[in-house]
Amino acid sequence: MLIGTAPSTQLVRRVNASAMLKAMRGAGVVTGTELMASTGLSRATVISICDELVRLGWLQELENQRGTGDYVKGRPARRFIFDDSAASVIGIDIGANKITAIVADMAGTSLSQVTMPFRAYNVPADERADVLDRIAAEALEKAGVSADSVLAVSVGVAAPVSRDGEVLTAQEFWKSFDVRRIVAERHGWQVLLENDANLAALAERWQGTAQGVDNLVVMLAGDRLGSGILESGRLLHGQLGGFGELGYLDHVDGVGDTYGIAHYAALWGREALDDDAGSTLHALCGGEPAALTAEMVFKASADGDRAARTVLDRLAHRMARAIGSISTLVNPELVVIAGAVAASAHALIPAMEEQMPEFTFTPPRLATSTLGDGIVSLGAVRHALDYVEEHALDLYPASQPNQTAAG
Repeated sequence: MLIGTAPSTQLVRRVNASAMLKAMRGAGVVTGTELMASTGLSRATVISICDELVRLGWLQELENQRGTGDYVKGRPARRFIFDDSAASVIGIDIGANKITAIVADMAGTSLSQVTMPFRAYNVPADERADVLDRIAAEALEKAGVSADSVLAVSVGVAAPVSRDGEVLTAQEFWKSFDVRRIVAERHGWQVLLENDANLAALAERWQGTAQGVDNLVVMLAGDRLGSGILESGRLLHGQLGGFGELGYLDHVDGVGDTYGIAHYAALWGREALDDDAGSTLHALCGGEPAALTAEMVFKASADGDRAARTVLDRLAHRMARAIGSISTLVNPELVVIAGAVAASAHALIPAMEEQMPEFTFTPPRLATSTLGDGIVSLGAVRHALDYVEEHALDLYPASQPNQTAAG
């Protein structure tokens, strides 16, 4: 009996189509032979899927030309090119104080990035949704693409998210704000949800300092600490989406909670104001402790201020303990400090590297991200592209508006 053969065949074709789209993105003009070499698929499979992707509007077949070096029984090669502009995706980061959206084409090229300050936690759900609408509309207009071209939207949130895209938290904010349902109902888009640190990990491995690293921890370390973890190139979620959650740091000596670098740089910097009246921190904050920021502390330290350097020493020691604990658990090759604080946090790396062997037998390499505070939105773009590639045989770009995808 061949029960289940048809669904299995469809699944295999989807997997093969996804592999081919990954190989073609950014590769320019490719031939069947080149796709066979890059994917390991047979010629018959490659040509069959290429024909289907051309029909769906994902690929363009170029006019045959002799002399390309890829012949089948004397016939010139069939040449294909992936249509980067066939559709678009949106990556959105809903932060505590702002929302950032990136619109990208099918090659992952960013077409626009828009950030809108917004304290979402004190605003009714409908108003939050209105802000999402405005920022998405602005990003699409800036990118010069239509809403109809969007095939997937990925949204990053500061909460555990299950494999099925459900927020797993008792916070009232997320109980009252069903992002996926609201955005899908308003626009008809496919909406994905993922933890913000997980998306940061996807971004870092895709375009950051962790390219090619399969065993990776990316730690968002601004006001709060959160981590996304890749093992053998695979993003880990755990049973209920809590893998990488750092609440256990509450019980780690010398750490004590999940507040991040920016929080403690400002807090300890204000304490230093009281202890050292001659510190340049006084001038930087205008004598107002409440105005002191993490950036001011890092700047003062770079200028040689003794009090600020003491703060950074404390920060390095605390972060070494935190990263040492997670490294003992998951043994990554590389840990990347990411988020808005990343550029400043580079000053902590030498002291952290020196202290890491005190807190783990398997110290990883340490680095800071160069992707800036748009890292979560960028990871959301990667997440949305992964979805489109996985379901390419069931989706039609906007250039094929009158077609209906096969079941």
